[in-house]
Parts: sequence; C-alpha cells; structure tokens
Amino acid sequence: MAKEINWTQEAEDTFEKIIEFLKTKWTEREAVNFINAANKTIFYISEAPFMFRQSKKQNIREAVISKHNLLLYRVKPKHIELLTFWDTRRNPKTKFKGKKSLQK
Repeated sequence: MAKEINWTQEAEDTFEKIIEFLKTKWTEREAVNFINAANKTIFYISEAPFMFRQSKKQNIREAVISKHNLLLYRVKPKHIELLTFWDTRRNPKTKFKGKKSLQK
C-alpha cells in the first residue's frame, strides 16, 4: 500500500527553483522532463520507501532524479516526508548544513 507523501516548504522551494532554472537557462521541454522524472521517483518512493539508498545522515534517504538532482526524504511511520532537492554538482559536505528540515 502506498504511503502518503508530505512536502516540506524547503522541498517545495527547491523544486520550484530547479524548474525556474530549467525554464530560464534551458527550455520548457527540460523542465517538463524534470517534473516527470520527479513525479515518477516520488511514486516509487510512496510504493517502496526503502528502495533508495540510505544517506550518511541517519533516517534520511536519497533518490536520484537525474544525474544532477537528488531528492532527500525521510520515512515516517504513516507518511513520507520530502525534505529537499539537491544539486549533485554542489559540494557534498554542505548537503546537510543549514537545512532546517534535515536537522530533525
């Protein structure tokens, strides 16, 4: 049975930033492709939450959306909490710093 998906504000914000970047620097097509890939990944997460790798931070999992984007999420007893979208080209040491949703 699929678990309910809850988005944090940070996940919503980073998702929108990626879409705006793609629309500005690339084309509408790339933005649509990213949205479709994200929706497909979120569907897989809701169906099989432990399918994706465990991060170095306890209780946070990482799902690859594209070669440049990860989705960080947490599995709760009754739902899945989408935490943030992460650009893989950034310094991995800063992945968990300064993110309120990742500190819990």
